[in-house]
Amino acid sequence: MNILYGVPGEGLGHATRSKVIIGYLLAQGHDVQVVSSSRAYKLLADNFPGRVREIKGFHLAYKELTVSKSRTAALTLRAAPDNLQLNFRRYRDLLATCCRFDLVISDFESFSYFFAKAQRLPVVSIDNMQIISRTQLDVAIPREERGNFELARSIVRAKLPRSQHYLITTFFRPPLAKPDTTLVPPIVRPEIIAQTPTRGQHVLVYQSSTNQRDLVALLQQLPQQEFRVYGFNRDEEHGNVLLRPFSEAGFIADLASARAVVTNGGFSLISEAIYLRKPVCAIPIPAQFEQWLNAAEVEKLGYGRNFSALTPDNLKAFLYDLAPFEQALSKYQQEGNEELFQALDAELVRAMSDQ
Repeated sequence: MNILYGVPGEGLGHATRSKVIIGYLLAQGHDVQVVSSSRAYKLLADNFPGRVREIKGFHLAYKELTVSKSRTAALTLRAAPDNLQLNFRRYRDLLATCCRFDLVISDFESFSYFFAKAQRLPVVSIDNMQIISRTQLDVAIPREERGNFELARSIVRAKLPRSQHYLITTFFRPPLAKPDTTLVPPIVRPEIIAQTPTRGQHVLVYQSSTNQRDLVALLQQLPQQEFRVYGFNRDEEHGNVLLRPFSEAGFIADLASARAVVTNGGFSLISEAIYLRKPVCAIPIPAQFEQWLNAAEVEKLGYGRNFSALTPDNLKAFLYDLAPFEQALSKYQQEGNEELFQALDAELVRAMSDQ
């Protein structure tokens, strides 16, 4: 099949996950063209030269630890004229070859979706966000998160409506609320699948400097623990706290050998930690309901703890006894990406038979 694949540029989680699927589709003999933006565009263009077109996407603006709705709106409006011009050129480029496309796959990306609707092409959605809209969530949502939930659900509902099918990647399994929906395990990078997990003495920490400016001083209050910290992109040693520069291979090695993981509520790292059976301490970024949901499910499933803030006491409570978390994680089952690939193949067959 000839497939157009849309990947959003916000963060790199979408790009690393989509990279796995794009590689699989190419290996199966499909012709795949990709549209993406920002850092995701660069990562995908480096991995699939000649197959990736740059578009302009939507980006979140942060104020301290919280997504700023007003700053995000201002940023979007300020960039809108130039973005629309570039996207219109990309649309015309694709339109010149639109007869080649049989299907559009979108990872929560709008440009490819609108192109598909304009050209009356079927759309398959592959992402983790649709779980907010298409399932009956099985965790109690506290009052202070209700507004964030309603906003997130409204946004998700407006994304990719009336797609042919929704493949939702998830490490938890709430009941489905809508048809044409399939829950599949999270997408795992081949580099993670290749790891043989061990239980070392260090704790892997992933936090950006904008998330936790006092992180080093905080971790130094637990001198008996060794922390290997990613996110600052610095190579420094501060007693029991080791700041690590960016290195995909180094990060994966430290993850596979960690005794536990401390992170925000981001789906990618939590999923990889669970796949490797590592207890997770999740501190979601405020006002991001999807992160709150991931963290709440980590605690509900017994895979770790969910805290609203990272403090020495919270870390001590998490690290005091990891055995129950390890026991719960030992029951987690996932055979690489096979379940997702089988579900995707079925949708490709369906799309071909409908034409």
